[in-house]
Amino acid sequence: MTKSELIARITQLNPHLYQTDAERIVDTVFEEITAALAAQKRVELRGFGVFSVRRRNARAGRNPRTGEKVSVAAKSVPFFKAGKKLKDRLNGRKE
Repeated sequence: MTKSELIARITQLNPHLYQTDAERIVDTVFEEITAALAAQKRVELRGFGVFSVRRRNARAGRNPRTGEKVSVAAKSVPFFKAGKKLKDRLNGRKE
């Protein structure tokens, strides 16, 4: 599902909302999650999962084309862990 499909679905399920309002809601949710992760905070959405930031240490890598060793800098990466309800639903289990 793309962002535009999500906005269309929200508008379809909530006929009292204009599409611009649904778009603003989705954008706000994504911006808040992004801002929290940028501030190294954890975002927990009950029943869905947890977004967090993990730190990757600097390491020696290889250029796949030439095989030459290259230095890969340390970095932070987003991490998502699915919640129990999401896992159960994906596996066909009822709550």
